[in-house]
Amino acid sequence: MEEHASRFIRAVAGEEFPAKPCYNGRMARRPTDPRSAAEQAFKAATTKPVEAPPKPPPSLPGVKEMVSLRVDRDVLDFFQEAGPGWQDRINAALRKAAGK
Repeated sequence: MEEHASRFIRAVAGEEFPAKPCYNGRMARRPTDPRSAAEQAFKAATTKPVEAPPKPPPSLPGVKEMVSLRVDRDVLDFFQEAGPGWQDRINAALRKAAGK
């Protein structure tokens, strides 16, 4: 009797294909509303694809980048002993260590 009722409901709803049973043995629900189907089709046709974030512009030669760097206190003291310009001295030491 239950199978007969579900076939009748599917026929009234205008489904062309038989519904597949869900995991619990009941009939799966299908969207039969033409408006919902049209809205889904419109959304699929008009939705823009997700774009990757723009790449940062190439760095200019000779321009310094601001960074935060943690160094040991004694290393910082060594570079600051000679006074102003200690950041340039650290940069020169790092450049030399990098082989540039």
